[in-house]
This record gives sequence, C-alpha cells and structure tokens, in this order.
Amino acid sequence: MMTNVESTFIINEKIAKPICNIVVHHKSYDNPKREYEEEVALLDEVDEIYKLVLWNDEVNTFDFVIESLIEICEHTPEQAEQCTLLVHYKGKCTVKTGSLEVLKSMHEKLLIRSLTSEIV
Repeated sequence: MMTNVESTFIINEKIAKPICNIVVHHKSYDNPKREYEEEVALLDEVDEIYKLVLWNDEVNTFDFVIESLIEICEHTPEQAEQCTLLVHYKGKCTVKTGSLEVLKSMHEKLLIRSLTSEIV
C-alpha cells in the first residue's frame, strides 16, 4: 500500500517543500509477512506565510465588503459572508494567507475600495 505525501507542508506558519522521497518498509501486525511502502518527504526550503487582515469600519456596507472579498480575494459567497461577520463583531479578520507577492496586490485593491487592511 502506497500513501501519497503532500507537496508542501506548513510548519510554524512557514511553507516547507519536499526535496526527495524515502521508502520505509512496515510490517503489518495482521500479516507479518506482508510489507507496505510509504513515502516520506524531506524538507528543504522554507517560505514565510503572511496574513491579509481586514479591519472593521463604520462606512462600508456588508454587501460591499462581501462583494469585494469575492472579487479580490476569490472567496466563495459563504466565506466572504463569514469573514464580513467576523470583521463586524470582532473588529478584524484574516481574510487570506499566502506569499507577500500574492497578498500585496489584494491589499492594494482593498485599499482602493476604501477597505482598511494590512499584511502581517
């Protein structure tokens, strides 16, 4: 039985990419003569993950914020509505995570729409 290993891992809020696979043999306790193979990934590079945080304001409507999250952050309508409610009741919400390059353009587009956001 072969198991697939994800191509990226998140460790301490950083992305690690595997550089090679190692085959490990297991003996089954149900059938000691049968062996299984499993892929194990070794980690090499580590990239930082950033967060795009949207802050509450008293100006923009729920519908406008939801529409903006759908268009800019590629949220589903349900995700956008949940984030908008969190922003309203908690004061802020992480609406997207990823590399600085990806989040920077989203942040700028939110600012153009007069939505208060920051990358942390």
